[in-house]
Amino acid sequence: MIPLRDNLRPGRFPIINISLIVLNAVIFVYQSAMGREETFLLFMQYGVIPLRFFELSTDIVTAELYLPFITSIFLHGSWFHLLSNMLYLWVFGDNVEDRLGHAGYLLFYLAAGVAASLAHVFTEPASPVPVIGASGAIAGVLGSYFIFYPRARILTLIPIGFFITTARISAKFFLIFWFFLQIFNAFLLVGGSAQTVAWWAHIGGFVFGAAAGALFLLWKRVGAI
Repeated sequence: MIPLRDNLRPGRFPIINISLIVLNAVIFVYQSAMGREETFLLFMQYGVIPLRFFELSTDIVTAELYLPFITSIFLHGSWFHLLSNMLYLWVFGDNVEDRLGHAGYLLFYLAAGVAASLAHVFTEPASPVPVIGASGAIAGVLGSYFIFYPRARILTLIPIGFFITTARISAKFFLIFWFFLQIFNAFLLVGGSAQTVAWWAHIGGFVFGAAAGALFLLWKRVGAI
């Protein structure tokens, strides 16, 4: 299922969400101009590598160890990787920004990316492969959207065999289906050498986003009493 748009219109212009999309695109264009070796070194330096955190001895300084939790969110491995992530961010991010406010949304997005990377680090501690991409942070956006707007309707592209159709699906159903698909893939491919997607980062990001969204609503409710 591919989301195309929702039926909600934010009350404020989503400047942060659009800026994140533009920034990711600009960085990928810059990255695409690099050679294969330069790109590999870029991923090794700015991607999150779980094994680095569990080596008994390391010469990596603190900044080099922890900075990738932020920088990895803005790197992508291909145009498909970038466009699929940005589509989800475009569909779901504007209304989450509307609810959290501009500054709150930016801090939340970065925190969700860090939480997602930590979930991957602790579930794949022996992996020497750098993890890159905005999908963990975007999973956090999906989790908060699930809490904030469960009754929203998502215009969704649905391939059925050789046919493609569209349907308006409730956000609750769409996001539950997405979440359990991540869990299914995580357990199906556990320990698999061919695994190329950080499924547990998606799961961790979504759980973080849902928890943060629930706490935000609770805080607003208590503040209104």
